Parts: sequence; C-alpha cells; structure tokens
Amino acid sequence: MKINWSAREVDVFLSLAETLSFRRTALQMHLSQSAVSGTVARLEAMLDVRLFERTTRTVQLTLAGEVFAEQARFLRHQMEQTVRRVQEVAQLQVGRIALAALPSLAAGAVPRAFARFAALHPGVQLELFDSLAGPAFDMVRAGRVDFALTAANPAYADLDYTPLVSDRFVLLMGRAHPLARGRSAVAWADVAELPHISMPAGTSVRQYAEEALLTHRIRFAPRYEVEHLATIAAMVAAGLGVSALPELAAQVVRRPEVVTRPLKAPVLHRPIGLITLRGRPLSLAAQEMVALLRQEVEGAGTPGG
Repeated sequence: MKINWSAREVDVFLSLAETLSFRRTALQMHLSQSAVSGTVARLEAMLDVRLFERTTRTVQLTLAGEVFAEQARFLRHQMEQTVRRVQEVAQLQVGRIALAALPSLAAGAVPRAFARFAALHPGVQLELFDSLAGPAFDMVRAGRVDFALTAANPAYADLDYTPLVSDRFVLLMGRAHPLARGRSAVAWADVAELPHISMPAGTSVRQYAEEALLTHRIRFAPRYEVEHLATIAAMVAAGLGVSALPELAAQVVRRPEVVTRPLKAPVLHRPIGLITLRGRPLSLAAQEMVALLRQEVEGAGTPGG
C-alpha cells in the first residue's frame, strides 16, 4: 500500500476522532463539512478500511479507527519533533540565545563561554543580562531569556533548577597582610575580628558570611558595605580590610595586590544553578551554551596568590 496522505489530512482525522462531530471538526479546521467527509473518505480508501461508523445521529470510531488514531497521534508527535530538531540545527547557524546571569558570572565565565560559542557559531546572536536572582526569574518566566544562572534555587512550581557548580568561599586580603604569607585554609572564627568589607545586608554573599560566623555564635559586623565587586577588590588592595567572597566572584576582580585563601570551619559553597521555565525545553543552541558555561565555571582556577 502506498502512503500518500498529508499532515493536514491527519490533523482533520484526529480532530474528528476527538470531537466525533463533522460540524465541529469543520469549524476547528476551517473547512466545510463536505471537505471533512472527503478527507475521511480518502484516508479510508487508502487504508482500505472504515475508520468511522456514521449514522444520522452519531459518529463513532471503529476498532481500526481507534488504532489509526493512536498511531496518528504518535506520527504527529514525531513530525513535530522532526521539525523542532531541524529548526534547532538552523538555530546553530542563524538564531538567538539570551540569558541572565549573576554579575560575578556575567563578568567572568559568561563572556568566556560567549567567545567560544561565537567562534563556533558566528551567525547566532548572543544577549546577556547581568541580573540578581529575582529579576532573572521574571525574565525566564516572561521568555525574555532562555535561561538564567543564579545562586538561588527558586523552588517555584513553574521553574526548574539544575545545579551546575559549587562555588567555595575564599578570603581576600592585601598582599602585605600578615595572612597573605600562608596558602592553607583559614578559619572563619580566626578572621572574624578583622575589618571586613562586605556586600549589603540581604545579598547572598552577605547571608553566607553571616551564616558561617553564626555557627561560632559570632555576629558578622563588617567595617564597610559596598555593592560592587570592583570596589571591594580596590579597598582590599588598599589595605582597608579583608573580604569573604565566592571564588568565582573573587576571580572577576583578581589583581596583583590581592591574595586569596580558602575559608574553613565551616567550608561554605555557594551553589550556582541553571533556571529554566518548566515544560519549555532548551534549544540545541542553548544546550550547547550551557555545556560551555559548565566547562567555564568548573574549570575556574583554585584559590591562591
């Protein structure tokens, strides 16, 4: 038997199989009732079997019709998957990827991944929003970005969170600082009384530092509070104090005058994860970008001078 039906004819059949009404199918498919009848007749002639039992009052699927409906739904799904895969291949030639990322990632790992991706796929447009977690979640929901990289698990029903990397906290100090002579990890309790330069209350970095010192029943009271990583690094380099930052953030502002050492007791890790809209799969291009980003954040250097 030679198969010679179109996707449109399959859609007409599936609509009728669902509505069991020629009139409603005609309305749904924007056809006349006679056109719907003609489509069914052609399918039945090609298959040499009756798909529907029709009376003046009712329309019912035959056993053969039920089997064909099941297979037709699978066929339509396969066709949609085929179109999607072809479009994804095209998107690697001419497409767009938009993502939101924490400022520390937007200034470090993301540009490196963008450069690698652009060298492989120069026709794909790349767009980056440096954003904190809350606005990043909203951009994912609104479809403004394909995904977001954040340090917070949203735990929302409409968003999925996939862990990417664990970002250990380190202590930044000026090269002339007495602690700069060592390379091993230093304990939070041992540096609690030093003048600290930290981000404002409410930021994830500040919350982690407060959590670490609370394990020793010490209240974190930084000497200075500033919002930007570059300012923190400049103040550390000037000898105004030390700063506890996640390693990826510290690397963004690495400079010769600043030394880092791991922090311990407790060893804290800030999780970095991928935020996507539940039920919306990433395109092939976006998946490749995620793979490059994972390599960049996992391949980040180790703490040290």
